[in-house]
Amino acid sequence: MKKNGLAFVIIVVGWEIVEDVVFPIIFGALGNYVHPAFYAGIPASLILCFHWLAIPILWGLWLKISNKSADSGDVDCCD
Repeated sequence: MKKNGLAFVIIVVGWEIVEDVVFPIIFGALGNYVHPAFYAGIPASLILCFHWLAIPILWGLWLKISNKSADSGDVDCCD
């Protein structure tokens, strides 16, 4: 956690912002422009919690991306 702790906090806080701010805005826009049934998604997105699914997926993607960039930078060609 010392190496990737800040990234984990950013992922958790970022997902919370997406879940509580972005999703209701998207459902509101869809309800306004597509079909009024999408308005039901606004309270549903605030009540339903997808942290159990989204955080492990985003964390796994971050570890995969960060390990590839760390491995490519460890080349020592001057020995």
